[in-house]
Amino acid sequence: MKVLTLGPAGTYSHRAASAVADDEDIEFTESVTAIVESIAEGAYDRGVVPVENSIEGSVTESMDAFAEHDVAVVKEIITPIRHALLAQGEDFDTVASHAQALAQCRGYLEEHYPDAELEAVASTARGVQRAREDPAVAGIGHPANADNGQSLEVLAEDIQDRSSNATRFLVVAPVSERSEAGSKTSFIVYPSEDRPGLLLEMLEPFADRDINLTRVESRPSGERLGDYVFHIDIAAGLYEERTQEALSDVEDITADGWVRRLGSYDSETVLY
Repeated sequence: MKVLTLGPAGTYSHRAASAVADDEDIEFTESVTAIVESIAEGAYDRGVVPVENSIEGSVTESMDAFAEHDVAVVKEIITPIRHALLAQGEDFDTVASHAQALAQCRGYLEEHYPDAELEAVASTARGVQRAREDPAVAGIGHPANADNGQSLEVLAEDIQDRSSNATRFLVVAPVSERSEAGSKTSFIVYPSEDRPGLLLEMLEPFADRDINLTRVESRPSGERLGDYVFHIDIAAGLYEERTQEALSDVEDITADGWVRRLGSYDSETVLY
């Protein structure tokens, strides 16, 4: 099974992907959009993409990619995030990491390194790579990326601002593998109109059938100002009659737009 995720090796996405395939079957890119597009085109069997962090919220690039490319969601992976400060020594003036990791450690950095320049890079592993190449740079990433102290020291561990910090990843597959089995379902709704009470109408079919909405979020459609796509997750499977009925109602309400059923899936929590 060929799996594509965010790289280089050592990212949290890589660790999540390790729950799907062996390391020799995992390849890397530095774009979430490229992952989803590659799966839609059939170039890989699976893609692992971050979609939500408990501190910083949704990964908007993932949401936009799901709206642009038709894929199936087949699994959810929850990974607690442990950030460490990694450097060749104490003397550095720049901290490099993914923008979300920098934000998740904002309090620690402001308290201990208020004068350090913060450099946003493509991934936590890329920041660690910068630290490995330049003694004036520290990286933020998983403590295991220190390589047993051979090139980098772990200056501090668990520097994230909240101990509950966790990231949600979705495993995507070609549309042909979309399933109705699972305890959760994700779908996207594009109403193609804007009128008072529309969102309420779209959500009432789930409340009427006692279906819990676990996430409702809007993103610009890109078509025109004020036009939105809605990403919705529910705690119910597509195999359930109540889910099918609710989605049928939503499709009637948004007849001028579209509803994309990404699929049903189960969740796994992975500790590293």
